[in-house]
Amino acid sequence: MLDFFSIFSKGGIVLWCYTFQGVKANFTEPINALIKTVLLQERGGNSQFTHGPLQMQYKLDNEFELVFVVGFQKVLTLLYVDKLITDVHRDFRDRYRKKLLDSSLAWITVNFNYDNQFSLLRSNAEVKESNKVTTMRTFDKSGKSQKTIKSMTIDKNKDPKEVETKKKPSTPKAKKPVEVAPANIPVEGPTNGTTVANNSTDMDQIARNREAMSKRMATGKGAGKGKKTSQKKGKSARIWENGGNSKDAEALDYSGLQNEPLTNGHGEENNITDEQVKSLQIFIELSTCVVLLPIQKSSGGLFSMFRGLVGSKALSKEALQPVLDSMSDHLIGKNVAADIAQKMCDSVSNKLEGKILGTFSTIASTVKQSLNESLVQILTPKRRVDILRDVLEAQRAGKPYVITFCGVNGVGKSTNLAKICFWLMENGFRVLIAACDTFRAGAVEQLRTHKTRLHTLHPPSMHGGRDGVCLFEKGYGKDAAGIAMQAINAAKEQRYDVVLVDTAGRMQDNEPLMRSLAKLITVNTPDLVLFVGEALVGNEAVDQLVKFNQALADYSNSEKPRTIDGIVLTKFDTIDDKVGAAISMTYTTGQPIVFVGTGQSYPDLRSLNAKAVVHALLK
Repeated sequence: MLDFFSIFSKGGIVLWCYTFQGVKANFTEPINALIKTVLLQERGGNSQFTHGPLQMQYKLDNEFELVFVVGFQKVLTLLYVDKLITDVHRDFRDRYRKKLLDSSLAWITVNFNYDNQFSLLRSNAEVKESNKVTTMRTFDKSGKSQKTIKSMTIDKNKDPKEVETKKKPSTPKAKKPVEVAPANIPVEGPTNGTTVANNSTDMDQIARNREAMSKRMATGKGAGKGKKTSQKKGKSARIWENGGNSKDAEALDYSGLQNEPLTNGHGEENNITDEQVKSLQIFIELSTCVVLLPIQKSSGGLFSMFRGLVGSKALSKEALQPVLDSMSDHLIGKNVAADIAQKMCDSVSNKLEGKILGTFSTIASTVKQSLNESLVQILTPKRRVDILRDVLEAQRAGKPYVITFCGVNGVGKSTNLAKICFWLMENGFRVLIAACDTFRAGAVEQLRTHKTRLHTLHPPSMHGGRDGVCLFEKGYGKDAAGIAMQAINAAKEQRYDVVLVDTAGRMQDNEPLMRSLAKLITVNTPDLVLFVGEALVGNEAVDQLVKFNQALADYSNSEKPRTIDGIVLTKFDTIDDKVGAAISMTYTTGQPIVFVGTGQSYPDLRSLNAKAVVHALLK
């Protein structure tokens, strides 16, 4: 059973909405979630969207900028939804076109009466789908019912090989004709002259066939022997095509034909007759008349001259597919994950299908422009991530601002933590570093070295006589969640503004370490969870982010588990124009890239420029 069906324009005008009987829920929230998450974020590659217990299926009409949405409970399996939404799309767009041509958009302010036609289309779709359902065969119609009890019993005294040979279906072999010697065979029944004549004819034919066979066998043996004794021929000279030889010289010599009339390479039989010349002149005159026909003057006023500049060709999937395939290969070559590239191309296809192509526009340029807009929209954060403002708000609340760093091994979590610490100290904040990597040897010493260097760059005199940075560590082999909690409490007592929690690097498949990370985030509830990933990965970025998010959700005990809030992309200076990892990570999580690491020194930290990344991706 369907819950609702709604038709609205991309501009936000609801043209028609139908709520089924017995459904009291308000569907404004799920439709708004569809618009914000899918339509505005350019994620239209899949035609389905799930919001809580509700499953929605939508279809876009790019020619008239319409959106068709149908919603039903996701526990139901409704097979007629695809046909229903297609039929409604075809019928409604025809009515919409007629209304646009008849009443010049004045009818849009009035609710569109479409209930009766929708009920008819829904009933037709349900009936056709119910007719497709096949009933299960009865036992009498199955192959097992044809077997007897004797065929299913096993005799232990018989050889199993014999049983197997009996089970194998015997394929009838083609019988070879057997030659029978002539003999006096008594024939039953009435014999007459015709029968005897036929038998004698058959015997003569068999004798002739035997003689022909013996001759062929004899000639075959002789030919084989002759081939063995024959000598090999030497290598023959190559004859070039149209090359000519000495025999052709006489035929090609025209020097002696001085008195003969010139025929311009054609013989007398090829001369054009007068009738052919007349017909050719008539054809030329007719073709000239066709070309020089006067163009009828159209009455359209000043803007009639621009009517030819507007294209009338609607884009189809068949026309877009070759360009999208090449664009997908280009994105994969730029380090975008393969499934992400395919989803983006599908989204562009759904966005452009049915649109009118301009006269001076090509399909390739249209696809590239649409993909450019989609990529910029994906990289643009859908929520505000302003760490400095959040730190000031935490100061007013009298608590430190907590940032947790997580990621796989070797991506540069500790180094980029030190860069962010330097950036915060440059903005006048005091930072406490919590060494919660109790698994890797040398992790605490690495943070202690960073702390010493940062303390040298920012002495206490720059922070009112207090230390600008401090390291909180409890050694190795301890509980990371407990160390983080102690560090946050110490930051409150000593009035530090920011707490940076360093965690151990772990692979996304390591369940014990993922449980430990989920426990740390659940117990301490940090303000920001940053995933640190390197820009060198391709398809692996999707797997890392999906499994990190899934582990944080599965191993958390809270009702609303915390997942990744932002991304720090490291080693961005080593990839040249292969910036596809930024697209893969942002598309997978929907979270923004907060920082980009561009070097090995502390100031080498930048914010992401979405337009520059897209330009490098599409060039």
